[in-house]
Amino acid sequence: MSKLVTIYGGSGFVGRYIARHLAQEGWRVRVAVRRPNEAMFVRPYGVVGQVEPVLCNVRDDGSVAAVMQGADAVVNCVGILNESGKNKFDAIQAEGAERIARIAAGQGIDRMVHLSAIGADAESDSNYSRTKALGEAAVVKHMPQAVILRPSVVFGTEDQFFNRFAGMTRLGPILPIAAGETRFQPVYVDDIAKAAVKAVNGDAAPGVYELGGPEVKTMRELIAQMLKVISRRRVVVNMPFWIAGIMAFSFDMLQAASFGLIGNGVLTRDQLRNLRRDNVVADDARGFEDLDISPIAMESVLPDYLWRFRPSGQYDALQKSASNLRT
Repeated sequence: MSKLVTIYGGSGFVGRYIARHLAQEGWRVRVAVRRPNEAMFVRPYGVVGQVEPVLCNVRDDGSVAAVMQGADAVVNCVGILNESGKNKFDAIQAEGAERIARIAAGQGIDRMVHLSAIGADAESDSNYSRTKALGEAAVVKHMPQAVILRPSVVFGTEDQFFNRFAGMTRLGPILPIAAGETRFQPVYVDDIAKAAVKAVNGDAAPGVYELGGPEVKTMRELIAQMLKVISRRRVVVNMPFWIAGIMAFSFDMLQAASFGLIGNGVLTRDQLRNLRRDNVVADDARGFEDLDISPIAMESVLPDYLWRFRPSGQYDALQKSASNLRT
């Protein structure tokens, strides 16, 4: 009988890629999510019955334990970028990670992969980065043989980075950004999935791996590359941090005043704190090279999903070709 893996947050941006790769490797996959009815798209990743979404709330011991029964490995991809309702950073990224690791250890599971982030720091003034570090520490406490993956900003078809900024170009000729000189090392989501699969299969030594793509670029340079891909010209304005702080505060207050009905999907004060620091792989960190994976460059992937933001969409290249004929 094939082995079974439970992926917490397996229908999310990164989790769905891990689920697909593991299904292709022959694993039976439980995709543990809060709303299984919204995760039915994962079922075709394998043969009938191989990949199944199941109900789980990482804030509850019984829920976490139930979907872990009989598993040979667990993967934790649960994380949030903005707090909402009971889904606080501490509850999800620190306590949730601890709960999964503790219960996995109690059930005798010896393989765990935990998705964290570059910049995880228990002393950080950012709640996101602080709770990522606390989650890592809790995982190692209960599962010292775990593999922890720390990616830089992640890009891919469903990303919330390039898609968000590309969407903003439709609003006008000016594109405001914050932290224009902060450096990032964007990593392709499928490369992270490959790293996770190696860990689940036992082909990665325990410990922390920082995952970054082959290019290090500033926020301004990343936006310039995105604009080139979508064939749009925009005036990129790098806002001073104090102005960005006012905007973030306003959006946070709007979310609070609406009791969460209007979520802050633009910029939070916590995200702004993170943007003050470079998000690149440390010189002495283990990474893709240690996993025998060659990360894919942005230029090979961005056109595949950002084409819809071009002025003529999928017909952009055809329109340019026709224009050349007329001249």
